[in-house]
Amino acid sequence: MLLSAQVQLKEQSQVRGTGVMLRCPRCFDSIGFLPPQDAASIECSTCDARLACDQGIWKMLLPERAARYSQFVQDYESIRAAEGRGSNSDEYYLALPYHDLSGRLSGQWALRARTFRYIERKIMPRFTPLAHYRLRILDLGAGNGWMSYRFAIQGHTPVAVDLLINERDGLGAAKHYEPRLPSLFPRFQAELDNLPFADSQFDVVMFNASFHYSENYEKTLAEAIRCVRGGGTVVIADTPWYRDERSGARMLEERRTLFIRRYGFPSDELNSLEFLTDQRLGALEQRFDIQWHAHSPFYGVRWHMRPLVARLRRTRKPSRFRIYSAKVVK
Repeated sequence: MLLSAQVQLKEQSQVRGTGVMLRCPRCFDSIGFLPPQDAASIECSTCDARLACDQGIWKMLLPERAARYSQFVQDYESIRAAEGRGSNSDEYYLALPYHDLSGRLSGQWALRARTFRYIERKIMPRFTPLAHYRLRILDLGAGNGWMSYRFAIQGHTPVAVDLLINERDGLGAAKHYEPRLPSLFPRFQAELDNLPFADSQFDVVMFNASFHYSENYEKTLAEAIRCVRGGGTVVIADTPWYRDERSGARMLEERRTLFIRRYGFPSDELNSLEFLTDQRLGALEQRFDIQWHAHSPFYGVRWHMRPLVARLRRTRKPSRFRIYSAKVVK
């Protein structure tokens, strides 16, 4: 009897060792700790929803929500494949974001690398009081998992979330990191506005080039704030910022025209808000009683000169990329 109890406690400890508490995406009740990696599913005892795990990825999209996003995912994957993203090589993924070994999107990855270096050197050190333990980081818009991998090898505990799960550009591509890690970070297919996590358990919630896909900034940020602990931080990285709404609207018109010409569809299945302005950021500050800190990484001389070049050419004002962070008080 004693031995049986000890075994049970050991098993519970191993489950708790995953460290992540889940909530049901349908009824929002707790469904316990994240099961071990070899689990096939988890069931909600309140509403009987069964959530499956397929090749290490937890499918947390409800069927009706999966249908809602299906066309967006199809269009998005089509565009990303046409751009030449992904590889069959481990080395390609392990080099990101610092080197694009394919050479197809080196300019974009150079910007992502500068953003990540800035986060590493300027933002993460702000968590000095937390240095005695690993940070639990929620990586929203994780894509192929490169940022979660970078945080994992630094000793932190990332959790990766995305809609895409394919093996070249989505969460399935994270398999390339597995040989380099003691265990692969947890991966969830979920939507930004209904995250399958219990309240107040992440130190950092990172919008990884994903916040602009939101259809409702208040709803999306509210969900992130729910998941971050008191004293934790929300970070928005690599979302375009415009000085005014008109410039952002013109950008959207130009992009739709370009996509129709290049891909045959406008890629506007979601009503994504697509960009930030000071007015939009200010409204979020008032709504959630937070204060954004704007960080401006240096993306190179050519990027820095873009506003001047646009003025000389009398074209619309270009986007800029800043990083926004806000401490959450609960």
